Amino acid sequence: MTARALTPTAQQRRARVLLHEVFGLDRLRAGQKAVINRVLAGQPTLATMPTGAGKSLCYQLPALLLPGLTLVVSPLIALMQDQCQDLQAKGVRAVQLNSAIGGEATREAEAAIAQGEARIVMVTPERLAEPAFLALLDGRPVSLLVVDEAHCISQWGHDFRPAFLEIGPAVRALGKPTVLALTATANEDVARDIREQLAIPASGVVHTGTYRPNLDLRVDTVAREADKLERALALVRREPGAGLVYCATIKAAEQVHAALAAADESVGLYHGRLPAGERSAVQDAFMEGRCRVMVATNAFGLGIDKPDIRFVLHYQVPAGLEAYYQEAGRAGRDGEPSLCTLLFLRADRAVQQFFMAGRYPTGEDAQAIYAALAQPSPEGSLWTLPLLQSRLARPRAKVQVALGVLRRHRVVALQGHDVHLLQPGLEPDALDGLMRGYAGKRELDREGLERMVSYALAGQCRWKLLLDHLEGEAPFERCGHCDNCRRIAAHEKVMDTLAQAAPAGAAPASAEAAPGAGAAHAHAAFQRGDVVRVPRYGRGLVEAADALQVTVAFPDGSRRSFQPDFVAPWRGRGKAAALQARAAATAGGLSAPA
Repeated sequence: MTARALTPTAQQRRARVLLHEVFGLDRLRAGQKAVINRVLAGQPTLATMPTGAGKSLCYQLPALLLPGLTLVVSPLIALMQDQCQDLQAKGVRAVQLNSAIGGEATREAEAAIAQGEARIVMVTPERLAEPAFLALLDGRPVSLLVVDEAHCISQWGHDFRPAFLEIGPAVRALGKPTVLALTATANEDVARDIREQLAIPASGVVHTGTYRPNLDLRVDTVAREADKLERALALVRREPGAGLVYCATIKAAEQVHAALAAADESVGLYHGRLPAGERSAVQDAFMEGRCRVMVATNAFGLGIDKPDIRFVLHYQVPAGLEAYYQEAGRAGRDGEPSLCTLLFLRADRAVQQFFMAGRYPTGEDAQAIYAALAQPSPEGSLWTLPLLQSRLARPRAKVQVALGVLRRHRVVALQGHDVHLLQPGLEPDALDGLMRGYAGKRELDREGLERMVSYALAGQCRWKLLLDHLEGEAPFERCGHCDNCRRIAAHEKVMDTLAQAAPAGAAPASAEAAPGAGAAHAHAAFQRGDVVRVPRYGRGLVEAADALQVTVAFPDGSRRSFQPDFVAPWRGRGKAAALQARAAATAGGLSAPA
């Protein structure tokens, strides 16, 4: 009897049996149940679930109930291998196809698919795009197509990967199976893009919440690079348990790793330029507990399933809040209290700006690639991605993304490693038009970095800032357990104590009089309409201020809240200059009292 022949009641009964017998669980979480019910009903779904919420079970359990095979597309070969081995140990016939397995293993997996023995097939997006693989599936009904780390399918996703653009066409080629997209983070723009590419209706979004109360969010602002390294060493020494230290550059990762190793810490190093065998060995050592601390670039961690990471330290500012949430969220997957700290040095912002400059192709890049493909290869063979990159002296990422766009518009075709030109004679304006969307992407990236910096400088609840961005609105004003919430609560406690101690009829104590209220005392006298200066943001007008935070409105119409330490009175030359500055700010759409 197939799953489609079962009544809903019988299907639910069978699901409970499999949940216990195969996966050793007695019940589903609320979010898992909602997603699984939609999948079994054949409804396309985008599930946004935080790290540690059990996303993989949302397709593994339905895969045992659906009549056809379940195809899982994942960018993470290491995670794919772990999940495949785990399923096989549970008695589930799962196979994988990726570049990490040998020829014999590939032939065995393909035979299992062709003979109908495979229940779950795990592949990379690059493999899914190959005509030979789609031909292998011909005649084998696919009931469910799962897109893991689905934010990668969006051109607005921070982990953009061109091969993901081929998943939409593959859905149609596979006979339009039920689609399940899974991700931990997807803001409104990314979610809309995922839905459009995979034909998921707005009603098909299941969001189980982003908030994780066991994560303690903190920002430690430093003035110099030397201070940052000292703080990092102190935090790693102080915090017990396993930890991750994320760096934006390989150079910084090597520096931090060397300093921790010199301090006799149990530490490993992971970045994309290390040999594959070395990366695999150090990852295994960390996952198995033989290495306590991993220092890494963002090449490490996507899909890492280590539940007992007790702290995540960001040594340099990430590109945006989505990336920060993904990386910080690798802490505390077991639900136990864990620390997430960002060391913020203003100069680190320039690192991310440098990365942005080399990330996205322009019309000029597309024209250069097109012109090269219109000519014979200098080596007498067909053009390949490495050959184009070397001959054009452009970053690999730019060439790869540009080729992905040209392929989507049927300008070029990729067969294996070879690149073929399909549309000769295109005008430069046409190529410019194809790349125009990335001007918007670059602007969104700049805005994302600004939000990340604002998060670091903010004086309000850090979880509220994250949730406002990721979910549209936080369900609370204060989480009560981030560094800013603790600071605000401590100040309020001092003020309450002073108020209770004051004689009847006495005026309330001022913020300046409160002992222990911190560096904010010097700024408690800010008044609405004061002209102030904020580093990097420039001049603005104070809209509201107290000893805990200052809200400043800027000429571009934006309004931001800062810890008082980051705000200084504007020191203009005389009254006339101050009035001129106020008039300039007001002309930008701000209002200031007389």
